[in-house]
Amino acid sequence: MDQVDLNIITILQRDGRTPFTEIAKELGISEGTVRNRVARLMENQVIQIVGLIDPYQLGFDAPAMIGVSVEPRAIESAAAQIAAFPEVSYLIMVSGEFDLIVEVMCRDRASLAVFLNQKLRQVPGITKTQTYLILRTFKMSYGARPTMGLDTSSLSGGLHE
Repeated sequence: MDQVDLNIITILQRDGRTPFTEIAKELGISEGTVRNRVARLMENQVIQIVGLIDPYQLGFDAPAMIGVSVEPRAIESAAAQIAAFPEVSYLIMVSGEFDLIVEVMCRDRASLAVFLNQKLRQVPGITKTQTYLILRTFKMSYGARPTMGLDTSSLSGGLHE
């Protein structure tokens, strides 16, 4: 991977739908070069181009982050089982108080309660969970702007956009 690849990646991080012709013009290279390099980067799993969503805009009114403690011998199997749940959008192993951090997208609090009690807490090896309901997203990955329809003028503390 060279500087041209890194420049292409930077542009695609800003907007994954940027036309190859525009990338080529910005970098002073041919469209074919961009097309070939993007194909190689995707084939080598260096990048993938996906759409980021704002869960509130899709009717998910109870997205949450969950810290999960797991018995050491069960981390891999627990992670595999948790990753298979359709509500899970993000799963990482971390250091600190918890072993795993799980992001879930649930339609409402009742759905979140069902997920916690009937799915997550039934995974063998889990010893503790702590759930954080996401109230507002201020920043998303790669500069994507959250569009949650929250009137910031009603927030205390003088927060203004």
